[in-house]
Amino acid sequence: MVKTEYPRIGETVLTDTLPNGLRVAIVPKPGYRKRYAFFTTRYGGMDMKFKLDGVWHDTPAGIAHYLEHKMFDTEDSNALQTLSQNGAEPNAFTANSMTAYYFDCTEHFEENLKILLSFVSVPYFTQESVDKERGIIAQEIRMTEDGPDWRVYKNMLSCLYRTNPARVPIAGTVESIQEITPDTLYACHKAFYAPSNMLLCIVGDVDAEAVLSLAREVLPEEPGAPIERDYGEQEELTAFQKSMTFPMEIATPQFLVGFKCPAEGDGEELFRQSLIGELACDILLGDSSPLYMRLYDEGLINGSFGGDFDQLPGVAYLFAGGECKEPEKVSQAIMDEAARLGREGVDETYYQQIRRANFGASLRSLNSFENIAVGMADGCFRGFDPYRFPEVYDSITKADIEAFLRDNIVEERRALSMLVPKGEESA
Repeated sequence: MVKTEYPRIGETVLTDTLPNGLRVAIVPKPGYRKRYAFFTTRYGGMDMKFKLDGVWHDTPAGIAHYLEHKMFDTEDSNALQTLSQNGAEPNAFTANSMTAYYFDCTEHFEENLKILLSFVSVPYFTQESVDKERGIIAQEIRMTEDGPDWRVYKNMLSCLYRTNPARVPIAGTVESIQEITPDTLYACHKAFYAPSNMLLCIVGDVDAEAVLSLAREVLPEEPGAPIERDYGEQEELTAFQKSMTFPMEIATPQFLVGFKCPAEGDGEELFRQSLIGELACDILLGDSSPLYMRLYDEGLINGSFGGDFDQLPGVAYLFAGGECKEPEKVSQAIMDEAARLGREGVDETYYQQIRRANFGASLRSLNSFENIAVGMADGCFRGFDPYRFPEVYDSITKADIEAFLRDNIVEERRALSMLVPKGEESA
C-alpha cells in the first residue's frame, strides 16, 4: 500500500488499487474502538443514461435509489438484519453521483466487512420482492413530495436547468419507478457495481493487509467494462426559467433563489472551486454578514434563512432562501450586495475571519468517520485529494471571492422558486 502523510492536519492515508481495479483507502485511527467501513460506487440518481459494451441504455428515473433498497436482499436472509445481529450499525444512501453502503462497529469488524462486500457485490432480486418494494418507495416519494423544503429545492433546479438530470429527483417519480424490473436492476448492477467503478474506504484501527485480503477473497476478479455516461449537452449559464410559484399547505411563504455557476471538470480545480463557492456563500449570506444582519433587522428574513454552494456532474450553483413574505426583494438584495462586494471589494478583516472559520470547519470534519469516507469517495471519483485542503486554501485569494460574486450572482443566471399558502397563488 502507498502511505501518504499530511503533517499540516496530522493525518495518514494508506491507498492501493487491486488487480480488479477496486480502489482502497484506509485512514488509520490508532486507539479508536470504533471502526467504519464505507463501500461505494460511482453511480447515483443522475446516471440514468449510459453506454456499456457499445450499447446505450436509458433507464428510469430513480433506479439507482431503487437498487440501493434492493441490495440488502440476499437469497437466504437480509444483510441489514445480519449486520445488526452481528453488532454493526449498517445503513446506505443514494446521492446524485454515488451510492454507498456502510457500517460502524466495535467488534467483529472483519466478519461484518465480509458481509458488506458480499451482499453489495452479489445481487439477488425476485419479481415478487421488486414489486413489493415499488409500493414502499412510491409511499416514500409521496411523503417527500409533501415536504416544502424538498419542493422548493426541486422547483429551483427545474428553473435553473433545462435538461440536465440534476433537475430529476434522486428517487424518481411514482410513475418512473413503475418501469423498473429485476432485469433493469441486474443490468445496472452489472454496469456500475464493477470493482473498477468502486471504492472501499476504511476508517479506524484496523489491519490493512487483512482488509485487502478480504477484498481479494470476496470481490469479483474482473474489473468490469468501462462506462460512458451522458448527462446531456452542456447548458448555457442563463437560467432556463426565471421563476416558479407553487401553492402548498404551508402557513408562511418560502423561497429559494439559485444562481448558475460554471461547472469545473474533475481534478483539483473542481475542489478549489468548491472551496471558493463555499467561502463566497458565507461571506455574502452567512449569519455574520452585513447583508444577513440588515435583512434580519428589516424583518425580511428570519432564522430559517441560509445558503450553500453545490457541485454535481456538469453543474454548479449557489442558492439561498428560507421563510419570507417578500422573496423578490430579498433576491434583489442578494444580487445588489454581490455586485457591491465585487465592485468595492470584501473587507479584509471579514474575509480572514470567514476563511479561518471555514478552514476550522474542514479540520473539525475530520472528527467524523462518515465525513472522512464521503470526502475520500468524492475525491477518488472526481480526481482530487480531499486532504490537500490546506494547500488549496493557500491558493485562494480575496480577489477570487470577489470575482466569483461579481461573475455569478447576476440577473441572467438567477432563478427564483417560491412556495405560497394555498389560496394565495394569485394574491
